[in-house]
Amino acid sequence: MSNAKIQQALGNLFDKQRIVFWYDTRREFRADFEALSLPGVEKIELANNEFGVKYRVLREQPEQKFLLFKDGPEPEFLANWLLDVQLASGSTFRTDQVALWLAELGLGPDAYPLLEAHVAFFEATKRRERLKELLEPGDSDNTVRQKMLAVCVGNDDPRLDEMLEVLLAELASGSDTRSKLMERSGLNEHFWELMKRAYGYISEQPGLQDFVIELFKSCFLSEVDVEFKPRLTSEAKVFIRRWKDSRSHAQAFEALSAQCADILQIEDKLQGLEYRALMSVDEFETIDRKILSELVREVNSRTVSAQEVEQWVRQRRQGHWFERYQHVYQAIEHAAQFVQALELTQLEMDSLADGIHKYTQSWFRLDQRYRKFIHHARESGQASLLQALSQQVENLYTNNFLSHLNVRWQRFVDACQQWEAAPVVSQATFFGRFVQPYLERKGKVCVLISDAFRYEVGEELQSLIRRENRFDAELTPALSRLPSYTQLGMASLLPHKTLQIVEEGSGEVMADGISATGTANRARILAQTVASSTAVLAKDVLAMGKEDSRALVRDHDVVYVYHNLIDKTGDTRDTEERVFGAAEETLEELLRVIKKLANANANNIVVTADHGFIYQHHPLQDSDFLSTEPSGDEILYTDRRFVLGRGLRESSSFKTFQPDQLGLAGNLQVQIPKSINRLRLKGSGSRFVHGGATLQEVVIPVISINKKRQSDVGKVEVELIGGGGKTITTGQLAVVLYQTEPVTDKRHPRRLRVGLYSLAGEAISDVQELGFDMASGNPREREVTVRFILSRKADDYNNQQVELRMDEPVDGTSHYTRYQSARYTIRRSFTCEFDF
Repeated sequence: MSNAKIQQALGNLFDKQRIVFWYDTRREFRADFEALSLPGVEKIELANNEFGVKYRVLREQPEQKFLLFKDGPEPEFLANWLLDVQLASGSTFRTDQVALWLAELGLGPDAYPLLEAHVAFFEATKRRERLKELLEPGDSDNTVRQKMLAVCVGNDDPRLDEMLEVLLAELASGSDTRSKLMERSGLNEHFWELMKRAYGYISEQPGLQDFVIELFKSCFLSEVDVEFKPRLTSEAKVFIRRWKDSRSHAQAFEALSAQCADILQIEDKLQGLEYRALMSVDEFETIDRKILSELVREVNSRTVSAQEVEQWVRQRRQGHWFERYQHVYQAIEHAAQFVQALELTQLEMDSLADGIHKYTQSWFRLDQRYRKFIHHARESGQASLLQALSQQVENLYTNNFLSHLNVRWQRFVDACQQWEAAPVVSQATFFGRFVQPYLERKGKVCVLISDAFRYEVGEELQSLIRRENRFDAELTPALSRLPSYTQLGMASLLPHKTLQIVEEGSGEVMADGISATGTANRARILAQTVASSTAVLAKDVLAMGKEDSRALVRDHDVVYVYHNLIDKTGDTRDTEERVFGAAEETLEELLRVIKKLANANANNIVVTADHGFIYQHHPLQDSDFLSTEPSGDEILYTDRRFVLGRGLRESSSFKTFQPDQLGLAGNLQVQIPKSINRLRLKGSGSRFVHGGATLQEVVIPVISINKKRQSDVGKVEVELIGGGGKTITTGQLAVVLYQTEPVTDKRHPRRLRVGLYSLAGEAISDVQELGFDMASGNPREREVTVRFILSRKADDYNNQQVELRMDEPVDGTSHYTRYQSARYTIRRSFTCEFDF
C-alpha cells in the first residue's frame, strides 16, 4: 500500500471521525506512519500510554483530530484500555485489501463485512470506480448491493425493472456474461430476493429463463382465463407493458415472446378463444395473426360492420405488433369500408352533370377505398392471408361498381351531342377560369399539373393540404377533354384558341399551331399569352435551393410545373401493378412541391391533371376486351381506350365523336370503346388505361390553394369523463377519456402518454401511449376506456393523493409537456395486497 493511498484512506476517515485507530498488525508500516503528515491531525503512538492518551484526547483536546498508531495487532477487548473510545467516537484504519477498498469507496468500517462477502466484485478496478460514482451518503447495505447489481448489469439506473430489461436482452441474445458476473460476485441471492419482493417470483431453481416463461404465462392467462390464479403479482403486468413498449428492448421482447409462445403452446390455446376477447392482449405476435385471420374471414363473409373493424384497428394500433402488420390491418379496414359503402350506394343518375355531381360527392370514395385496399394489401406481403378478400373486393369493384357505374354513365355519353356537362367546369376553359383571374388582379400563380392525377387522388391531396398549418384548399371537379390522353389534356390546360390533333398518326396536339408536346413547347405557348411565364419540371423545383426557387416565383407571373409519376408507372406493362403505390408517392411529392413553392412566396397555387385513369388490379379476362376491331377509311392512331381516324364506321361497341363535338379543330374522328372495355394492343399494359370516357378517366380535380397569414390548425381536445377526486380502492383504475370533437382537416389527432403518478412525479402504474384520432360524428364512438394497473410503489402512497397525468410529446423532441391531470386518493385495505 503506497503512502499516497494511506494518506487518501485516512483523509476519508477523518472526514467522518475525530479519532482513528491504526493497528499495524504485521509491523510493516512504521516508516509510513512516521513519514505521514495530515493537516489538522496529531499522531500518537500507543505504547503503554493508553491512560494518558485517553485523558488527552477526551479532556485536554476534545476538538482535536488524532491518529492513534500501535505497532502490532489490535488487543483483545478485555486488554484494550481504549476500547470505549474506539467504539464510541473512533474508526479503525485497516491496511488489508478490503480495508483499502473501503477507503477507496469512502465507506465506513461497518461496511467491511459487505465488501468481504463480495470480494470477486471488488477485485476489478473499473467496477469499483463505477460503483463509487453511484454511491451516495447514507446508502444501506442492501442499497449498495443493488448498485453493485447495476454495475454488473452495466446499467446507470439501479432500479430493478431497468436492470431486468438489460438482463432479458442478454438472455434473448444467447449470452450470460452479466448473469455470470452477478453469480461470481455473490449477488444472485440478493437479486432473486428483489425479484420475489417486486414480482412475487419464487422458484426452487430461480433463473431468468424460468422467470420469463412465468411472466408471459401469468400475464397472458390472467387476461384470457378468468379462473387462472397468477403466481406473479400485478407488478409483473406493469413490467411487461413497460418492456414491450420500450424501443431499445423491443428486439429482446420479441425474441423471448416467440420462444415462450412455443414453450407455452400459445397457438393451441388461441384456437378456443374468441378473437374479440383478444383486442387488448398483445404479449405474443400470434395473437395479431389470429385477429387478422378472423377479421379477414368476417369481412369476407360480411358479418362485421366497417365501424367495428375501424374501432378494432384503432385499438390494435396501440399494440406492440401493429407496425409489423399495419398494412394488413389497413387493407382489412379499407376493404370493410369499401364493401359497406358499396352496399349502401345507388348508382343512378339522370344526366352527365348529375353523374359527375354524385361521383364527386360520394361515389369517388369507392375508387379511393379500392385504391387504398390494393396498396396496403401489396405492401403487406400477405397475399395468401388476403387472397379470398382480395378476390371479393376485386369482383365487387369491377362488376358491382366500375362496370355497373359506367354502363349507366355510358347511356348519357351515347346521347351526348357536345362533350360538355354544364355547370361542370370544362378542362378547355381551365386557363381562363383558374389562371386569368390572378393575372387580372396583378397577382402571380403557380400551376402544378400531375399526369393521370385522377379526382379521388386529388381529393386526398386536398385533405392533406388542409391539414397543413395556414394552408387552405378548394377542390373543384372538371370534365377533361376527349380522348382523355396526355397530349390533349396537357394542351387543354394551356391558353389557346384552337386545339387540333395532328393527322399523321402520332397523336400529337397543336395549340394555335404550336406543338404542345414537351416542356419547352408548352413554355412557348404560355409565353404567347403571358410574357412573364415559364414551364418547369417538378423534380427540378424540388432540386432548387432557396434562392433559385424564390427567383422562379419572383421573376414570373405564371409558372407551370409538370409532374409525372402515376402515368409513367401505369403506362408501362412491367410496372402498372405498382400504380397505386405511385399514387401514394405522388401525394407525398406534390405536397413537397406545394410547400416549396409556398416557401418561395407563391401565395396562389393550382393543382390539376391532364386526365384520370381506370385500373383493375387482377389480370383481365377475355370479356374485358372488345371482340370488335375498329374499322373505317383510315385508322391513324389506336390506343387501349380510343381510336383516331377518318371515315370510322359506326359500331355498337364504340361511341363515335366528330372533332367539333369535342371542341377540336381538324377532321379526325374519335372512337371510344363503351364503358370500361379495352382494345387489344400488343406490347402494352391493359390494367391501367385512360383515353376513354369513364367517370374515372374524365373527372379531374382542380385544387386552388392559398396560404394564410395566421395559424388555422389545432389538435382535438381530450377530457377525462367524471374528472378526478375519486378514491382508488383496488389494484387497478379504469377511466374513460373522451375526444370532444372529430378529427378533421384542421383538427388533428392528439397523442398522449397517460399514467398514475405520485405528486412528486414517480410513476406508480403502467404508463400507456394513447392516440385520439377518431373522425366519427357520434360522441359515443369517441370514448376510450383505459385500465391502469397499480405498481407496488403505489403502496407507499396509501391514504395519499396521486395524479392521473396526461402528457403530450413536444414535436421534434424526446420531451413531454403536461396536457391535463386529475387527482385521486389511494385508500386500499391490507386485503388488497393479496393476489388471490
